Amino acid sequence: MGFFDKLKHVFSGQEEEKQTVEEQKYEKGLEKSRKTFGDKLNELFANFRSVDEEFFEELEEKLIEADVGFETAVKISEELQEEVKLRNVKDKKDVSNAIIEKLVSLYEAEGTTEDNSLHFAQNGPTVFLFVGVNGVGKTTTIGKLAHRYQQEGKKVLLAAADTFRAGAIEQLVEWGRRVNVEVVRKPERSDPAAVVFDAVQKAKSEDYDILLVDTAGRLQNKVNLMNELGKIARVITRELPDAPQEVLLALDATTGQNALTQAKQFKDVTNVTGIVLTKLDGTAKGGIVLAIRNELHLPVKLVGLGEKMDDLRDFEPVEFVYGLFNGLVEAPKEEN
Repeated sequence: MGFFDKLKHVFSGQEEEKQTVEEQKYEKGLEKSRKTFGDKLNELFANFRSVDEEFFEELEEKLIEADVGFETAVKISEELQEEVKLRNVKDKKDVSNAIIEKLVSLYEAEGTTEDNSLHFAQNGPTVFLFVGVNGVGKTTTIGKLAHRYQQEGKKVLLAAADTFRAGAIEQLVEWGRRVNVEVVRKPERSDPAAVVFDAVQKAKSEDYDILLVDTAGRLQNKVNLMNELGKIARVITRELPDAPQEVLLALDATTGQNALTQAKQFKDVTNVTGIVLTKLDGTAKGGIVLAIRNELHLPVKLVGLGEKMDDLRDFEPVEFVYGLFNGLVEAPKEEN
């Protein structure tokens, strides 16, 4: 089902069908973002009597404030300005609908070749390498993912390769204890690549299905970080030629545009294959997903929609759009 198919009921005024569990998760998780987006549109229309050039300048600002990204905001504003002129749209409701329609159209167009699925090894252990700065929920994501795969009957191993930050090893070990998964570790300040080497050897020799690798994220020294991540990746590939199957960048959705900046920086230093967007339920900045797709062209693969173990979800683009915009589109009035 396509992006607009989900919203068609609203556009046409039809009654909504009963929601699936996934739809409910996204709608609840994006509640703050949806309210903020609606508030921004209401502010915009409250301040303007006519849809003129000044209106579109303000529209850009409101979209940027909603964290959809600068490039996206400018593009939407320019395209909408042309369309409003051509169609002679003046009604605020119609303009509001057109703004959301443009956002959804751009999001859909930019994602035609996007692969949001996680990839697994055909033979031998699958390796997911996690990168990201401290405090974004990277270790928590690893713990929840370990729990998920263990519940699916897979044999899971963790590698504590963030040996730089005080407490990082203990944090991962605690997660391992909670979800009953073994953790390969060495003392603090050990060579991270050595930890990964031991973990890969163990995964191979003891027939593990999944190896999840935690790493440091010292963006303040990009050269050291690039060298460290490069060395880790080489160790993995030398022992398992098709690995790592994923290099997942964890970003904190609550930081909005800062998350976009981090993504650009990590994309420069390592071969990121996908994004894990944490704390999406606790923020009004869900529009950042639009910016990540439209400006970085990196697929979001996992999202955090709550505190529970099963609230780490595979990213579903259609459900995301539905959760972000459902209820904001006004159905047209029936003609007499």
